Amino acid sequence: MNGIPGDNSPVIARNLTKRFHKFVAVDRVSFAVARGEIVGFIGPNGAGKSTIIRMLCGLLRPSEGAAIINGIDVSKAPEAARQQIGYMSQKFSLYSDLSVSENLRFFGGIYLVPREELAKRIRYAIGMAGLSGREDELVSSLAGGWKQRLALGAAILHRPPILFLDEPTSGVDPISRRRFWDLIHDLAEGGITIFVTTHYMDEAEYCDRIALIDQGRIVAMGSPSELKRTQLGGGLLLVECDGIGRAIRVLAELPAVRDVAAFGNALHVLTDDRDGERSIRNSLERHQIGNIRISSIQPGLEDVFVNLIARPANHARAAP
Repeated sequence: MNGIPGDNSPVIARNLTKRFHKFVAVDRVSFAVARGEIVGFIGPNGAGKSTIIRMLCGLLRPSEGAAIINGIDVSKAPEAARQQIGYMSQKFSLYSDLSVSENLRFFGGIYLVPREELAKRIRYAIGMAGLSGREDELVSSLAGGWKQRLALGAAILHRPPILFLDEPTSGVDPISRRRFWDLIHDLAEGGITIFVTTHYMDEAEYCDRIALIDQGRIVAMGSPSELKRTQLGGGLLLVECDGIGRAIRVLAELPAVRDVAAFGNALHVLTDDRDGERSIRNSLERHQIGNIRISSIQPGLEDVFVNLIARPANHARAAP
């Protein structure tokens, strides 16, 4: 298994597999997550991230393997497992024609929050979302960031020990995204185990561990620093020059270059040759590409993602 804290972990996946007829959406995924840990799922569209989460939540039945939530086998007791989790989908799930407080009362009833506890928990959710004094406003009048924080408050009304967030900040502005992550960290510090799927590499840096998922499999799992340290297998160079597009074509043909990708107005070049900088400079000069500046840099998660997922996929598409 990948990164197993222990057999008593609140979330365990054992050879989790999901097939839709002949298509394998999730292929023998195994991992375990510790209490209070934030785990990010990263991968291209269709990689299987949401399918894994839906199996863990009991919304999809695995074709093979098992999902264990707080010691409960989700396939055998899905309702009992769902009492242990909160779920927030990427699509806003609250009712726009109801007020803030009406939405929370409605979801409190769905989650069977005890009546004597409901008012206190609603106050907590409203305060956490920063909506104190706006309890009677229609949700349709709220900006995107407020809506997402309110949806998070609704998802934890029943105080679940495990929280699944499926692309929770999609379409939200950067400041609201950062505030949302402050809330996630506060919840994790309180002992809640949190799964997040995201397409934002800067958000992935906020996770304790990251699972890179491609074609239904976990291709790498570890902390952000661990993945950046171990998953490239070569030196990373920042190359600035004229004619970025032409430079990519030139460098892609060099034996010393494992990968080259545009990052803004420069290139990130992965090389496993100690003399890679010299061969890169010589090749660019031979092709009359000027204003060359080359320096070594530390990799980011996007470099890891491109190396492990995007680059192999591109090569596969190019193969005859």
